Amino acid sequence: MFGRLSIAVIVLVICTVSLLSTLQSTNRSFSLSEIDVNKLWGTAASRGWRPSSAPRYDWPSPQTETNGYLRVRCNGGLNQQRSAICNAVLAARIMNATLVLPELDANSFWHDDSGFHGVYDVEHFIKSLRYDVQIVESIPGNRKNGKTKKIKAFQMRPPRDAPISWYTTDALKKMKEHGAIYLTPFSHRLAEEIDNPEYQRLRCRVNYHALRFKPHIMELSNSIVNRLRAQGHFMAIHLRFERDMLAFAGCFDIFTPEEQEALKKYRDENFAPKKLVYSERRAIGKCPLTPEEVGLILRAMGFDNSTRIYLAAGELFGGEQFMKAFRTLFPRLENHNSVDFTGELAKNTRGLVGSAVDYMVCLLSDIFMPTYDGPSNFANNLLGHRLYYGFRTNIQPDRKALAPIFIDREKGHTAGFEESVRRVMLKTNFGGPHKRISPESFYTNSWPECFCQIDSANPADKCPPDNVLDILDSQLTVGIDDSESLISNTTSVVD
Repeated sequence: MFGRLSIAVIVLVICTVSLLSTLQSTNRSFSLSEIDVNKLWGTAASRGWRPSSAPRYDWPSPQTETNGYLRVRCNGGLNQQRSAICNAVLAARIMNATLVLPELDANSFWHDDSGFHGVYDVEHFIKSLRYDVQIVESIPGNRKNGKTKKIKAFQMRPPRDAPISWYTTDALKKMKEHGAIYLTPFSHRLAEEIDNPEYQRLRCRVNYHALRFKPHIMELSNSIVNRLRAQGHFMAIHLRFERDMLAFAGCFDIFTPEEQEALKKYRDENFAPKKLVYSERRAIGKCPLTPEEVGLILRAMGFDNSTRIYLAAGELFGGEQFMKAFRTLFPRLENHNSVDFTGELAKNTRGLVGSAVDYMVCLLSDIFMPTYDGPSNFANNLLGHRLYYGFRTNIQPDRKALAPIFIDREKGHTAGFEESVRRVMLKTNFGGPHKRISPESFYTNSWPECFCQIDSANPADKCPPDNVLDILDSQLTVGIDDSESLISNTTSVVD
């Protein structure tokens, strides 16, 4: 009797321990899928890193005598052009060339010929880069025998993602022969991954310090941000549910026959022929998220219908029918037209100014969420800028991991939907420092080259000295006549 009783007590104890363990495991599992929305409104953990694109080592000032003039034509949209400008400055530095103010392509999509002067602060751009390259607004003529002869630039087409060696050989040879070269087109014409941290930091100085929008664009952007933030936090979403991206991705089947024809026509006219099957593309996350899917992700994460959202997007394909579900989930939606009381953007909805304002509002928002970060220069550049701007929170949905969850939901399997979404989202990066792994672009993640730690055991990661500007100024002064000094009216461009 005593033996049987002892065994029963032991079994009871084992069962109790097992049950408690199971409950704790369940609670742990549940807590792991919880997302603290309040924390997302703040910045991500920096782990002691801060942005720094100032030179760390010997960085000679640009030579007074250069090898010639470099002209470039930056094609594509605003952010593709932005990357091209960064590459142009670096190419000029590599070649010891004088950079002519980059030309911005007035392409068929934007129909905008405002150019560099119409979008960026030219004076700030030139002054900010005075330690790096010489910049002129146009190629001056050669004066000989009392006559001025214009230098004609030799036109060249650089290879895509050209290595540094192409610029120091082929391009430099032609520059020395002709006095100037004209590189066109100039989009993705310099390799992104360069094994020289100082060259990469120069790109960051251009992108995050020198390229400042014109004062009226900055003022308009700030006024919109102030209106949005007057009622608390706000989120910016780049809703890439537009004709060009849907056609590129080959995601047609959810549209009407007429809309499918329009997408197919656009694809045939603008992209290389390729057989694309919608179901296959959707299953591997190659389709842009629909507005409804975006709303469902945010609700699963814990955002409620009081969340204020700014939509940065062009004209959504398919019309209002695709926005109804999203608007029901999040009725407090705005875009640059609804909060621009000046009416300026209504006249320029597809121009570079409208894109510049969207860029600034997204940069300054508390949370930024791109819905399609494939070949989207706008989203990719913003992710990098927000990382540099102080690890500001980004929500990057893993479309490949989310695709089967949404497909199951469409089949009626809704049990555990939100839990499954949360588990996927918890594995994503919310804007903190992380290793750059291909195909992630340097412009999307410039860590660690353009960041530093005040207390670091690794000399390569240590922050530059506090007097770095004084050092650069003293280097720049050497050999430059006072009448030609570029140091007057200095503007701090590094940290």
